[in-house]
Amino acid sequence: MQKRKLGKTDLVLTTVGLGTWAIGGPWEFGWGPQDDDEAVGAIIAALDSGINWIDTAPAYGLGHSEELVAKALKQTDHKPIIATKCGIPWNEKKEQAACLKKESIRTECHNSLKRLDLEVIDLYQIHWPTPDQDVEEAWEEMLKLRDEGKVRYLGVSNFNIEQLERIGKTEPAVSLQPPYSMLHREVENELLDYCAQNEMGVLAYSPMQRGLLTGKFSPQRLASLAPDDHRKRHPDFQEPRFGATLKLVEQLKKIAEHSGKTCAQLAISWVLRRDEVTAAIVGARKPSQIIETAPASDWNLSDEDIQEIEKLLAEYVTKTKSNIKNQK
Repeated sequence: MQKRKLGKTDLVLTTVGLGTWAIGGPWEFGWGPQDDDEAVGAIIAALDSGINWIDTAPAYGLGHSEELVAKALKQTDHKPIIATKCGIPWNEKKEQAACLKKESIRTECHNSLKRLDLEVIDLYQIHWPTPDQDVEEAWEEMLKLRDEGKVRYLGVSNFNIEQLERIGKTEPAVSLQPPYSMLHREVENELLDYCAQNEMGVLAYSPMQRGLLTGKFSPQRLASLAPDDHRKRHPDFQEPRFGATLKLVEQLKKIAEHSGKTCAQLAISWVLRRDEVTAAIVGARKPSQIIETAPASDWNLSDEDIQEIEKLLAEYVTKTKSNIKNQK
């Protein structure tokens, strides 16, 4: 698999990493019921496919995702790079609330180390910059944890440039984890350039846009999602956007099939076409999913394919804006 160096670190990542958001099971932004054996199987399949790093977070299933990662690693000889996060703890009633106070950050780190059964976390990231006024406090505590040997490198997720600049006054983050897909390209405006200029790694999450760009969604599948699947509430899964996206995907399928690839692989490879992107975080709930998507790491889209995709995306943006305007 192709690999890229993460910013100024010595971490060399496969351009596809395994994301464990969905396998955590029920929580506020969960994906419905999840079979633990399939989740563990997906992790092992990812590593067997050549993927050398895993991204997780305590928030995913209130620690359950991290526990499943630990369980899987006990069943394989692979020693992947592990990235996890902090900033969304929960109380005894399992109620989550954003917190970036130093005491909370330190407790979260110790709990993650315990759940993951690790002595050190390779990449420790602030999950969300919330509350904004406590970002610097959290960052300073994370630097202490790094100096104590609890974590190796420090990154952030969902930060804007102003927030990156603020923590950078103490020490810059080695990486940024932003959402990036064909349907959500906001990072192209300024963030990717900023990260490149500052030699900051970029770990793009949701490259398949929560499954929408896999070519496997339909109105019937949407209707069959579990009641607690957060996608039921997401704007991308509401009309008229949802219907317009399905039409786009049908056109993207043809481009993928021309190269003997799947639409999911196309979505991932499209994100990786940008040199600023170190790697794409690709989720999987069962082994077959990651076995399909992992090979996207070795597919470089042709200039012709990229141009054709850009044309389709421009038409999609025009149509969705028009549909939303007419709906109002």
